[in-house]
Parts: sequence; C-alpha cells; structure tokens
Amino acid sequence: MTGHHPLLRRRDGHHARVTFEELFFDLVYVFAVTQLSHELLTNLTPTGAIETLILWFAVWLGWQYTCWFTNWFDPETPRIRGALFAVMLAALVMASAIPGAFGDRGLVFALAYVAIQVGRTAYVVWELGANHPLSANYRRMLGWLLIAAVFWIAGALAEHWTRAALWAVAIACEYLSPMFGFALPGLGRSRTSDWTIEGGHLAERCQLFVIVALGETLLATGATLGRAEVWEPAVLSALLATFLGTLAMWWLYFGTSSKDATETITHSDDPGRLGAYFHYIHAVLIGGIIATAVGNDLVLAHPHDGLKTAYALTLCGGPAIYLLGSAIYKKVVYGSVPASHIAAIVALAALFPVAFHVDLLAMGWLTTIVMLAASLWETRLASRRQAAG
Repeated sequence: MTGHHPLLRRRDGHHARVTFEELFFDLVYVFAVTQLSHELLTNLTPTGAIETLILWFAVWLGWQYTCWFTNWFDPETPRIRGALFAVMLAALVMASAIPGAFGDRGLVFALAYVAIQVGRTAYVVWELGANHPLSANYRRMLGWLLIAAVFWIAGALAEHWTRAALWAVAIACEYLSPMFGFALPGLGRSRTSDWTIEGGHLAERCQLFVIVALGETLLATGATLGRAEVWEPAVLSALLATFLGTLAMWWLYFGTSSKDATETITHSDDPGRLGAYFHYIHAVLIGGIIATAVGNDLVLAHPHDGLKTAYALTLCGGPAIYLLGSAIYKKVVYGSVPASHIAAIVALAALFPVAFHVDLLAMGWLTTIVMLAASLWETRLASRRQAAG
C-alpha cells in the first residue's frame, strides 16, 4: 500500500487520466521509434538486427520505468513535472545518439540512458525519504539500475561485440529484476501486491505507445511515398497494401481487445503483477510494429524488386512478431491464445519460401492479406464475446 505523499496521485477509485505532460513526453518516443526503424532499414543484416534489438530494449525500458513513475506520482505537480521534463530532455539526447550508438556516440547514448534511469529513480528515493512504503521498492530498483549502469558505461567504452554483450547484460538486469521483486542482499525484495498502481492508467499508457509506434509507421509510409519520383500504379498499390496492413494491426489491438485489457488490469487481484506482464508483452508487440514499418518502406520504395533473404525475413517476421505479442497479450486478457493469431503466424511462415518467386509488391499484399484475415477472424470472435457478455 502507498501512504499519503503530496507528490503521489490520489487514489479515489476513479480512472486516473493520462495527463498532457505524459502526452508531451511521448513525443520524444515518436522520434526514438523513427530512429530505430531507420537504423534497421539502413542496416538490414543480422548485425543490424541485433543492434536494433538492443537499442529498442533501451528505448522501451526508459519509457516503461517512466510510465510506472507517472502512474505513482502526479505529473501535474511542479516537482514531478520538472523531473519528467528532465527525463524527456535526456531521452531526446539518447534518441539522437541512436544512429551512432554502436559507433562514436556510444558513450553519449549510454550516459543519456543512465541519466534517465538512475537520475529519475534517485530523485524519487530522495523525495520519498526513508519511511514511505514505496521507498524500499525504489531503493531496490535504484540498486539494480546502478548495477545496470556499470554495464551500460563499460559497454560504451568497449569495442563493438563486447559493447553489445555488456549492453545485453545491462538490459537483462533492468528487464528481469522486476520479475524477482528487485531482490538485493540486505534490502529484501518487493512484492507486486505492494505495487499499488492505477490499472486503467497503466493500460492506457501502453495503448498510447502502440499508437505512437503505429503513427510512426504511417509517417514512414507517407515520407517514402513523398520521395517517389513518379506515383505509378505499382507505388499506389504499395501504398494501399501497407496502409491496410497497418490498419489490420491497429484493429487487432484496439478493435478487439484494448477495452477488455483495461477492465482486466483494473479488476485484477494483483494489478501490479498484471501491469508488469503488460509491459513485458508490449516490448514484443511494438518491436513487431517497428520491424513491419521497415518492411513497408521496402515495399513502397522498391515495389518491383525481388526479395533478398533479409527482405523476406522482414516482411514475414515483422507481422509474425506482432502477432506473437498480440497472442500473448490476449492470453493474459482472455485466458486463451487466439487461434486466428496462430494460424496467421503459420501462414506467414509458409509465405517465406514464396517470397523468392515474387516481387516486393506482391509479397506486401500477401502479408497484408494474412493480417486482414486475422483481423476479420478476431472481429467475429470479439462480436461473439460481446454478445455472450
């Protein structure tokens, strides 16, 4: 349970709204997601995929921990607003350093990221003092973030693959430690039942990040179309295919499960644990959106080109990763894995060998058809659930 503190949100039984401060903060992450998709597009190799994955987890973890921060603390109070905007500035520097994170800007990226994680958490520990019920949890959290900071900075000072390995350890520290209650010798461990969160707010924050990622996908599509010298029928067909594919992703999330997800976390006996699950799941789901955006760019920019292995993996893998995240998400919400998602993942896998016999435009349409079919299947199931409820 959280005790009274002037900086905490008031828990009055009503859904805590997402504030304008939080929406403003998310604008930095539109830029960060754009940077990530652009980096993967320009380095579509196994090395590029590993680098982008590491950087994506850093971006996500910085946002995730800040989301919990604003769930507990009121962003409309001047001191929390100031802290949030300080984090926002560091996040802008971090996002700007993404293109050179595995090059000469590795230390800038790492220091900006550490400033976000350690700075925000240390500030909360200082504000709460020693006796507040949340203080012990934040001290444990700070301990793990300091451990991770050692690996972030050491990695920034190392060469490429050593850097990747050290940063992967740092990510594991931050991503896995909440699963064990930030357990540390002498400090004990936290319990999710003690994480008094406002479930509706947390679900809405995750939903808004999905909107950020889908919005970046549309921005990238529009920018690629704008750069096309001639808007020939193939380019316009590619536009329609990529738009419908993005629409299908939107519908699978917002049209069939997002409202139920809010209800599930709000009425859970342990909203802290369920909130943690939501954040783990969304890292996968939004990663799939970023990969799909790269595939959309390829289809629009080179509709008549044949597919290399990297192109085929991107066009099939991006939607498959998204469907995997969505399937786990719906397992948490409804208690079962949707057959539509499994069937669609199998269909995308079956399309992989086909990719080497068609051009990018045809492959774009094939993957879009799979996503649209999954959306229609899920819509029918959602209608049945609504009728039964």
